[in-house]
Amino acid sequence: MYLVDTNIFLEVLLARGRRRECKEFLKLLRDGRVDGIVTDFTLHSIIVLMDHLKKLDELKIFLSSLRGYKGLHVYTTSLIDEVNAVDVAVENGLDMDDAIQYAVALKLNVKAIVSFDKHFDNLKIPRLEPSKIGS
Repeated sequence: MYLVDTNIFLEVLLARGRRRECKEFLKLLRDGRVDGIVTDFTLHSIIVLMDHLKKLDELKIFLSSLRGYKGLHVYTTSLIDEVNAVDVAVENGLDMDDAIQYAVALKLNVKAIVSFDKHFDNLKIPRLEPSKIGS
């Protein structure tokens, strides 16, 4: 199982340069060929950003589409998860948004974090870019 970072979804939603690579990976999740976790923190971050960009129609489509992803599960962080994330931030030199993701990845013992964020490099759980994950 992989933890899917916020930037993977944003590449597609915001039509950024690596969206094709992300779309291919997201298809694997959608079809259930790969299992992944997304935190509720990621979803809330996307909601805030898309609201700020006045892209609520796109946001609604995105959120609705997640129900159809056979291989993607939403993990709701608890208060204890978030307290642990503070320790993870201090121990690993991460900011809180990365620390929440990494704390969940540690707790769930995921195979890797799928992300373009190099802050996850050189940690116990490896970072993989979407193109490195096959079916």
